[in-house]
Amino acid sequence: MADEFYVDRLGKCTVKSPLNLSTVKGDGIFDFIRDDERILYYNTVAKVKEQLAKGEEPLSFERAGPRENLYFEPAKTRVAIVTCGGLCPGLNNVIRGLVNNLWERYGVKKIYGIKYGYSGFIPEYNFPYIELDPDVVDDIHKAGGTMLGSSRGVQPVETIVDSLERLNINILFTIGGDGTQRGAHAIAEEIKKRDLKISIAGIPKTIDNDINMIERSFGFETAFSIAMTVIQNAHYEAKGVYNGIAVIKLMGRDSGFIAANAALACPDVNFVLIPEMNFDLDGEKGFLTILKKRLEEKQHAVIVVAEGAGQFFFNDDNGKDASGNKVYEDIGLYIRDKIREEFEASDFPFTMKYIDPSYILRSTPANANDSKFCFQLAQNAVHAAMAGRTDFVVGYWQGAFTVLPIPLATKERKKVNLEGNLWGSVLEATGQPVCLQNNCP
Repeated sequence: MADEFYVDRLGKCTVKSPLNLSTVKGDGIFDFIRDDERILYYNTVAKVKEQLAKGEEPLSFERAGPRENLYFEPAKTRVAIVTCGGLCPGLNNVIRGLVNNLWERYGVKKIYGIKYGYSGFIPEYNFPYIELDPDVVDDIHKAGGTMLGSSRGVQPVETIVDSLERLNINILFTIGGDGTQRGAHAIAEEIKKRDLKISIAGIPKTIDNDINMIERSFGFETAFSIAMTVIQNAHYEAKGVYNGIAVIKLMGRDSGFIAANAALACPDVNFVLIPEMNFDLDGEKGFLTILKKRLEEKQHAVIVVAEGAGQFFFNDDNGKDASGNKVYEDIGLYIRDKIREEFEASDFPFTMKYIDPSYILRSTPANANDSKFCFQLAQNAVHAAMAGRTDFVVGYWQGAFTVLPIPLATKERKKVNLEGNLWGSVLEATGQPVCLQNNCP
């Protein structure tokens, strides 16, 4: 089990790092990271003791950071950067962080930006490469989106590796979510099959914060911060009329982290519906009954629903999108229409506003804390790649930056734990009854 936490390496590191750091603890100078420094997966003494008692090595991640010795010689290193999948706050920040760290800290002067995701490697599309340097990326962090463009969909792995060989690329940085990193792993496997020495370095991007084994992904904080402002205004709309209802649909295909965190950041929310929970619409414990009781007592209600919630209400198989994700029905509109249908049928007076700010959330520039986080992710991805790590993503765990294998990060999606502190806080902040969940006591 512990083996799956260890990152592949291209070979022995024999090149002296150009970074002027220390190898002595306690001298007041930032230190190089030793290869044996690791971050524990479990954060309780009891769990670590349990593993040791079984004679097992405690599960741990490699600590990210600069190494004293490198695999690649900086002056001869050629790098490519690609962004894939949907937009997310901070993409340009990550690109800028990669370029500046490679150029200014390591002296890598050949950096190519690949246009429009993995399709930029396919010759028939004839997309031009962009040569990147600190001047080219100087102001890109001030804008949303990605200067390189993006795309969804699977491209032939063999053709991608052919393009990497033609360009003599030594390191490929892949900025993207679950599908992007699965593609990056396939590229790494093809590289290994050809016995090439090319590092595949992933920076995980998911606005939903649902990457496995990673506490936080870039853009997530910006997303729920923008959602908080939307919720505040929706609350004024709902409260401004008799029996006012505001329904806000937020992003969150398979995990409800944006909805949960936005509700905590703006505790004007009364109901949060997320993919992890089962709930009924009708009956004594159904959502519509509980909503009506709320209106009878308080004369207004704010409802936040994640886009992947309540898909069990639909029987249709809509296939998959270009990224391989199942196409979901619009639960926000479904909830809105069911509320209207129920209340109009019973002559219950109400006024309802429906708000879907999804594309505002994902296309906005990163906020201050996300901007900082993007730079640190880029910084640590560069350190790991230059030291010959491959088939990895850079992560964040127990307050430290980590390096972990792509297959571990993409093994499953991270979910909101309905028995955990986050969801418990949401229930306390909203006053949403536990009995709304079908799996309640």
